[in-house]
Amino acid sequence: MLNDGAPGDPWLAILSSLKEFRAAWPTRGWSWDARQSCVASSFSAELEVKARTAAQAALPREWTSRTLERAPPPLRELAERTGGLRQGQMILASPAVGVGFAYGLWWPWDDGMTISVRVGLGGLTVRPETLQRLSDAFGVQV
Repeated sequence: MLNDGAPGDPWLAILSSLKEFRAAWPTRGWSWDARQSCVASSFSAELEVKARTAAQAALPREWTSRTLERAPPPLRELAERTGGLRQGQMILASPAVGVGFAYGLWWPWDDGMTISVRVGLGGLTVRPETLQRLSDAFGVQV
């Protein structure tokens, strides 16, 4: 459950923000991406403005292929680990809470009609139980 964190648990604030993000998301249909250990949703490009608005509250920081060199090292490493950022792709991120943070991988498809977003957790304390809390917040099975 989302509220399973102990007092002072940095993940509680991050996961609460992500639960609000999910509630504001313009489509449903979240799933678990086992390859990236995160939740994923694909949506029509027509919903991009609504999706960006929903993401902005939880993931207000944004980096593109042009600005990635100024991103914190963990986000540059994330970009490298996920294949780099191509034109139109972004990494979105929450402010860090302790040593943890949430991120979003914003990936428009080549067809110009679909966009995927993957939302995950980064930092030194991401454990399997923390990922379970992420999946719980989005109502998906790991």
